[in-house]
Amino acid sequence: MLAAAAAARPVPLRRPGALLCAPVPCSLPASRVAAPFPRRSASLKISQLQLTATRFSKENDSGEDDELLSELREKWDAMGNKSSLLLYGGGAILALWISLVVVRALDSVPLLPGLLELVGLGYLGWFVYRYLLFQENRKELANNLDDLRKRITGDDD
Repeated sequence: MLAAAAAARPVPLRRPGALLCAPVPCSLPASRVAAPFPRRSASLKISQLQLTATRFSKENDSGEDDELLSELREKWDAMGNKSSLLLYGGGAILALWISLVVVRALDSVPLLPGLLELVGLGYLGWFVYRYLLFQENRKELANNLDDLRKRITGDDD
């Protein structure tokens, strides 16, 4: 039926764009047009969800989760100065947010990214000359990093 309707109204081939603009006749009402893909029933989705939830609950051992939570509670209760931890954590989140805002603002200044890149390359050159070129300086850098690691971890060998 579509072929007959298309044949009844020929489209000139001189203009290829006319093929895109030509309306396609359709004699079927919208309610009778079949969907291209059959729809899944809701019961199938629910049964798959239940199967996944059952499998997930069997794989996870709630004893391990309870043990982890109890350890975290013990450490939180043993901490003496909770307000400073919350203050430092909030400050870290605020500093991260501000740094992201500042970086986006700095990208709008035309010469600043290039200038900062030049400063970074200069510092890199100085660092290589100061610590990496000569063996004595590399030993000094290794000792400085080892001392810093000991101060952070609290190891006093």
